[in-house]
This record gives sequence, C-alpha cells and structure tokens, in this order.
Amino acid sequence: MKKQIAIVEDEPAIRANYADALKRYGYEVQTFASRTQASTAFALRMPDLVLIDIGLGDEPEGGFELCRELRQRSTALPIIFLTARDADLDIISGLRLGADDYLTKDISL
Repeated sequence: MKKQIAIVEDEPAIRANYADALKRYGYEVQTFASRTQASTAFALRMPDLVLIDIGLGDEPEGGFELCRELRQRSTALPIIFLTARDADLDIISGLRLGADDYLTKDISL
C-alpha cells in the first residue's frame, strides 16, 4: 500500500506543484485548501504525513490550529510546515505546537 501524504495549502498552484512532485515519487497524495476540509477528511482517515501551510485563506493561523488538533489526536503523525513565514517566532511556535519540521518556501522536492 502506498504511503499517503496530505497537503494543506490554500494556493492552488503551489498545492498542485507539491502534489505532482510527490506523486512522481510514488506517493498517494490528498490535497486540501482549508483547515476545515483537512480536519473533516482526517476524522475519517489519518494520512502517513501532513504538510501544512500556516496561513490558510481566511485563517491566518489556520495551519497552527490544524497542527494543534492533529497533535492531540496522534503523537506519532509526522507534521511538517511548508510556509513562507520565516520569522523566528513562527518557527518556534510551529515546533512547540508539535510539528516535526518547519521549512520555508521555496523548497525543492
């Protein structure tokens, strides 16, 4: 069974680029544009890895909230922030909320 990676990113072009790159490596990819969409899907099935942007549409801190929710449900789920926000406070906040890593855009997959 293929490993499933979930991408939570509000920018359609970025979301599609990440998904295409990961699919080329053989992963099953689910994409979500909002925290609400992702939370609903994760209530049914948790992925093997979650990639999250911090600012999600109308929720400037939506990614942080999603990370908090996911970490309460699973301490073992790998969570990585992929975001343009590079302030030290954001990095520290993301890691303290339970993210396993914090990468700033642009990244190379």
